[in-house]
Amino acid sequence: MEREETSAGTAERTAADRPWQVVVWNDPVNLMSYVSYVFRSYFGFSRAKADTLMLQVHQEGKAIVSSGGREESERHVQAMHGYGLWATLQHEQGEGA
Repeated sequence: MEREETSAGTAERTAADRPWQVVVWNDPVNLMSYVSYVFRSYFGFSRAKADTLMLQVHQEGKAIVSSGGREESERHVQAMHGYGLWATLQHEQGEGA
């Protein structure tokens, strides 16, 4: 019985320790060139990386643009909202999740 509790506690700690991800979602409003511009100007991405992420947003409906601590990720989400982009926060998906 004690072993099960330890495993559950470990699983909870592992989930809590996973990084947070900033997800930018496709929308019908912003031009692809603008989305790429935001990624370059805010995150400092190269044109190639910004364009790759922008195309992922456009073609797949979303892209993970940043991963890290919760507070930093929340700031990034708010910044994306300030630029008029639709962004959300999620825990990084672990193996088997």
